[in-house]
Amino acid sequence: MKTIRLGTRSSRLALWQAHWVRNELVKNGVAVEIFPITTTGDKTQSGPIEKLGAQGVFTKEIQKALLRNEIDLAVHSLKDLPTESIDGLTLAAVPRRENCQDVFVSSKYSNLAELPNEANLGTGSLRRQTQIRYIMREHFGKSINVHDIRGNIETRLQKLETEHFDAIILAAAGLKRLDFENRITSYLPVSLVMPAVGQGALGLETRLDDFQTIDSLKSIEDQPSHLAVLAERSFLLTLQGGCIAPIAALATLVCDSSNAWQLKLQGRILSLDSSKMFETLLSTPIHFSESTSAEFPSIELKRTAEILGNNVAQKLLDLGASDIVREINQKRLKSANGTSNLN
Repeated sequence: MKTIRLGTRSSRLALWQAHWVRNELVKNGVAVEIFPITTTGDKTQSGPIEKLGAQGVFTKEIQKALLRNEIDLAVHSLKDLPTESIDGLTLAAVPRRENCQDVFVSSKYSNLAELPNEANLGTGSLRRQTQIRYIMREHFGKSINVHDIRGNIETRLQKLETEHFDAIILAAAGLKRLDFENRITSYLPVSLVMPAVGQGALGLETRLDDFQTIDSLKSIEDQPSHLAVLAERSFLLTLQGGCIAPIAALATLVCDSSNAWQLKLQGRILSLDSSKMFETLLSTPIHFSESTSAEFPSIELKRTAEILGNNVAQKLLDLGASDIVREINQKRLKSANGTSNLN
C-alpha cells in the first residue's frame, strides 16, 4: 500500500488533528506522511475574518494541493470547510465527533448569567456574537459589548487577560484536544448557544477517484457523525449562508424506545443586529444500526440526511428568515467589494 500524503494547516490545533488521524491510520497498517500547508486564514491573524473575503480561507490552498496530486488526504476542521462541492474532491470520511459545544472562559465570572451589564466579551465568530447579544438581552435583560478576537487558542487565552476581557467564548473541542480543558469555566448549553455547522468534527477529504486512500479511511469512519454533519452542511448550503454567517445547527442520531433510529436537526439563524432569531427542529427515520457505524453511509442514507437539512432550511425561510439571508448576502457582497464587512 502507498504512503498517504496528508495535508493540513500548520497551526498547533490543525497539526494535532493531523497527527491524530495519522496515528489512527498507522494502527491499521497505513503509512502516512504529514505535509503542513499555510493557508490565507493563517497568514492574516488580525481583524474580523469576514474581511478576508470569500469562504475557504482555511481550506483552499489544501484543496488545491489535493487537486494537483501533491497530497492524497486533507484533514479539515469541518466548521471551516465550505459547503459548496469542489469538482474532483469528496468528503470521504468523518471520524467520531468531539464535544461540539461552545464554552465560557473567564477568570472573573462563572457563566453568562453572571456577566454584568455592558461587560466586555471576546469572540471572533459572528455566529457567537449574534447569539450572545440576543441571549444577554432576551434571557438576562442585559446589554453586552462583544469584541472581535482572533488568533490561535493560546493567543486568545492570553488576550483574555491582556486585553481585559470579562470573558471569551471558545470551542470545547479545541481546548480539549490541546489539553486546555482546565481553562473551561463552564459549558454553554446548546439551547442557548448553538454550535457552528460541523463544529467538533473532522472532515477527511480526498480526490474522488482515489479509491485506495478512501478505502483506508474505513477504520476511522463514524457513520453517525458523518450523517449528522451532512444534514448540517445541507442546511447551511440551502440557506447560502456560508461558514462565517450567523447560522447555527446541530444534528444528532437518537434511538427511540422501539429501537428505531431518528436523525434530528435543529437549525437557527439570527439577524446581523441580533434583533431577530428563527429556529426550528425536524427529524427523519434512519435505517441504521450500531454494527454498521464504521462503514461509509450509503448513497440513500446520505441523501436522507441532506434532504433533512434542506427541509429545516426551507422551514426557516418560510418562517421569515429569508429577509435575514438577503441581508447577509448583501453585506457579504459589499465586503467582497471592499466597501463593508459583516460586523
